Amino acid sequence: MAKKTIQRFLPDHNKIKQQKSLKIFGRLLHDANLWHLNRRSARGAFSVGLFFAFIPVPFQMVLAAAFAIPFRVNLPLSVALVWLTNPLTMPPIFYCSYLVGVFALGQETQPFHFEASWEWLSQSLSTIGPAFIVGSLICASIASVIGYFGIDYLWRRSVNRAWSSRRS
Repeated sequence: MAKKTIQRFLPDHNKIKQQKSLKIFGRLLHDANLWHLNRRSARGAFSVGLFFAFIPVPFQMVLAAAFAIPFRVNLPLSVALVWLTNPLTMPPIFYCSYLVGVFALGQETQPFHFEASWEWLSQSLSTIGPAFIVGSLICASIASVIGYFGIDYLWRRSVNRAWSSRRS
């Protein structure tokens, strides 16, 4: 059931291969293992996708694709999971990452007010930046591990249920 549910939401691999933004990977996209959906590829894709979802950089999808290829995990799933952090979820997730970083570094929270300017960005990198980056890396690692073992558990459970329903 888990495989059928995931495959319902995945796009056609031929359409993905034709995307202009993924042309930089060339013939690497023709590896069949990047498109097959099995327990190994799904748990690896969850790990890669969730890791880059918590990293505050532009082009997270390209980074997820770049790491999915050498790890030979499901490419569409790892790229799709990056959208966990979308414009609606990004502020609370990144604020929680900042709080985790503050706790990990033993600092006090710094008051800040967002402004869309280069001056604010450069000032924030020196004040809240270290805690935010450390917190993002910690949250990314934890989400990656939870995603890896969580999807592995759910996949095994789904297979066991299917086998027990076949027996009865």
